[in-house]
Amino acid sequence: MPPFTSTNASKHHRVPADIISPGVWLYDRCCLSYRDVEELRCARGVMVTYDASRPWCQTCGPAYANQLRRRHPRRGDKWHLDEVCLPIRGERHDLWRAVDQDGEVLDSLVQRRRDKQAAKRCFRKLLQGCQDAPRGIITDQLKSYGAAKRELLPGVEHRQHRDLHHRTAHSQQPTRQRERRLPGCKSPGQAQRCLAASGVIAQHVRPRRHRLPAPAYRHIMAQRFQMWHEVTGTAAA
Repeated sequence: MPPFTSTNASKHHRVPADIISPGVWLYDRCCLSYRDVEELRCARGVMVTYDASRPWCQTCGPAYANQLRRRHPRRGDKWHLDEVCLPIRGERHDLWRAVDQDGEVLDSLVQRRRDKQAAKRCFRKLLQGCQDAPRGIITDQLKSYGAAKRELLPGVEHRQHRDLHHRTAHSQQPTRQRERRLPGCKSPGQAQRCLAASGVIAQHVRPRRHRLPAPAYRHIMAQRFQMWHEVTGTAAA
């Protein structure tokens, strides 16, 4: 894979990647608004308007997230899937999210329906770039999962119970926090780009700290921030 440089994501912007990267990180990691990002950057002596942060997060954020996803270790073999209601302009949509047994977000997809075709699209998106099929999947009692699984993953174990998919339900909490903190998305495409990028970037700097001793946690965080600087094409502070 060719090395990722800052010009790939920020070539259409007039500011360098050293200014774009912290703005994208703050917006996606800390659940801040564009105006909050403007105030934090102003406190550090970087004068940029909140309107400038919007195109950074919409264009550079997905590019950074794609690079982090490619560099991420191999995904687990047990997938937990869940869907939650995501209102967009007063119309019901659903956010489909999948995580592995370690709680690592595999992918997310915004769709209008919850039928068999929607479940098949979710499975196809998860299988893209996947070398092996999962050993098993765990979902709630939505019948669309079973119908799609019988066609796309016939030999995979499938467990359906309302009390087994808590791992995926917990991964939806950052989305609910963004809904309460920020204005709603204006289109399904905007929601897809925003939530897919923020999920990967936020997870990249959120290792399971409660299961790590302090030295191991500091070592992992140093590695992940080094990877972030490589992906964004910036120099470490």
